[in-house]
Amino acid sequence: MDARPDKGGRRRADIEGRRRRWIARRAARSRLVVYAALAENLLIAAAKLAAGLATGSAAILSEAVHSFVDTTNELLLLYGLHRANQPPDAEHPFGHGRELYFWSFIVALLVWALGAGMALVEGISQLRHPHSIEHPLVNYAVLAASAVFEGISWWIAVREFRTRKGEAGYLEALQQSKDPSVFSVLLEDSAALAGLAVAFVGLLAAQLLDMPRLDGVASIGVALVLAVFATVLARETKGLLIGEPAQEGVNESLVEVACRDPAVCHVNGVLTVQMGPHQVVAALSAEFDDTLTTPQIEACIHRLEQEAMARHPELSSLFVKPQSAELWRARRRAWASLS
Repeated sequence: MDARPDKGGRRRADIEGRRRRWIARRAARSRLVVYAALAENLLIAAAKLAAGLATGSAAILSEAVHSFVDTTNELLLLYGLHRANQPPDAEHPFGHGRELYFWSFIVALLVWALGAGMALVEGISQLRHPHSIEHPLVNYAVLAASAVFEGISWWIAVREFRTRKGEAGYLEALQQSKDPSVFSVLLEDSAALAGLAVAFVGLLAAQLLDMPRLDGVASIGVALVLAVFATVLARETKGLLIGEPAQEGVNESLVEVACRDPAVCHVNGVLTVQMGPHQVVAALSAEFDDTLTTPQIEACIHRLEQEAMARHPELSSLFVKPQSAELWRARRRAWASLS
């Protein structure tokens, strides 16, 4: 009896098992980053709100709104991570990975509408009707504690982002990242630390110069920091939501896999699309030996799928299309003419 089909089935099951474990580990680390940010934001938001109401500082109240918005953001990201891990179904044959991209985009909109908007309103109100700040030491204590907790959350996000970015620079890795649950927390914590610095400078200047309006200026500064963060996050998540190719190197790797197979005469090209943080769909166009029978081509496609998925656990589907190089180039020219 031929045991090759059984061996092939076991290898495919082994590859699928490794892929699922890899995805589970990555998702768990992403959730850890979000949980850390959620815990510190909730504690800091309550402390800032109490301090802002007690002292009347517009900058501290703006920071409290900022932290409450961030807390809501973490809850939305956790929901997005949960939805993104749902298995494919009849209505979503490629899975629900883009749920996380959608909710990350909603996070950016919330930061714009609630965080930046309310901080701007509070700052303008303080400029128009300035009032002295009571018990300034309370504000400084809250800002110092907030900086410590925000710094811890920021470091957790940086450490996870660093393990994923490889040799790329931080800006390049941010543009190439496919998991907004990590880079949004990193951006959010960076904006929070910058906002704390702006609030501290504004409060200190308002106290030393006896100019309460500077507290309102600081609140407007916090609004600008949040607006920049929201713009960057919206830009990055919009690209993912519309559809971006897989990370750099995946296409070249799939071409190499196909070129190594003796049944493939020529590889025309590869198209990839990121369907979720850990989910890539790829289409490979290749020219096969004309002497091959249909079963032999099917066996080749099966080999290509197994080798590609063994190399790239994020690859959920690989479609191989037998196609001549001339037809491939003609189709590409037609697509280019439509753009």
